[in-house]
Amino acid sequence: MKRIITIIFLILCIGKIGALDLESYEFIDYLLSLRAPVAPVIFEDAVIFTASSSFRRVGISFAHEGFSKVYWLQRLLIPRDPAEIEAETTRRNRNVQQNEDSGILFHVEIIPAGLQNLDYRMIIDGLWTLDPTNNISVSGSGNIAHSRVPLPSQIRPPSTFDGPEGSLSFRFIAPPGEIITVGGNFNNWDPFMYEMRETSRGLYTLNLALPPGTYHYVFYYRGERYTDPNNPNKVYTQDGKAASQAIIR
Repeated sequence: MKRIITIIFLILCIGKIGALDLESYEFIDYLLSLRAPVAPVIFEDAVIFTASSSFRRVGISFAHEGFSKVYWLQRLLIPRDPAEIEAETTRRNRNVQQNEDSGILFHVEIIPAGLQNLDYRMIIDGLWTLDPTNNISVSGSGNIAHSRVPLPSQIRPPSTFDGPEGSLSFRFIAPPGEIITVGGNFNNWDPFMYEMRETSRGLYTLNLALPPGTYHYVFYYRGERYTDPNNPNKVYTQDGKAASQAIIR
């Protein structure tokens, strides 16, 4: 229950940033796995920066923007278990904190097209500095040191339409040995009919032949619904829930 509440809280607080699917299992699970700030991590088409929440305020500014903008890192707050809150409120007979500090501040930056390196500086408690989690730095203009994230060659991400003509090719990443299924308007949203196969460690796939039409679908994993991280087209169904959309012509 606590994990479900945490996921909902993160989605509401963070929203969506560019093309990165922040509702995906991989992104949420990565954030929840952090126990301390780490070096910048490339995640899908973005870079995740982290810092300690012991600092009063941390900002980040990028060389490709001429350091003209400062993006302030957000505090990663984790909702407490409702049962714990209720018990503590009853015991103390006063309001208690609803969320707890994870100890981490973070920022998600979409990777700009055409860059080979993402150079940046941080502002920590009012002072310009290098990123203390990143041991890669270079000398920029005016011999001012910049932190650097080397970027991989941009490769086209896998598409739901990569399968044979007249089909959809579903992909989902999760820990090995899990049960992942796909449901949508093509099977009346049955969460059990189409189980994906683990074709390599942690990669689950399913190719489904379908007639021409517009399809809405989601993945089912551990009792929760997930939209397709390999499909940017999202819709809301009649019951108000998010789903991915694909069209076979």
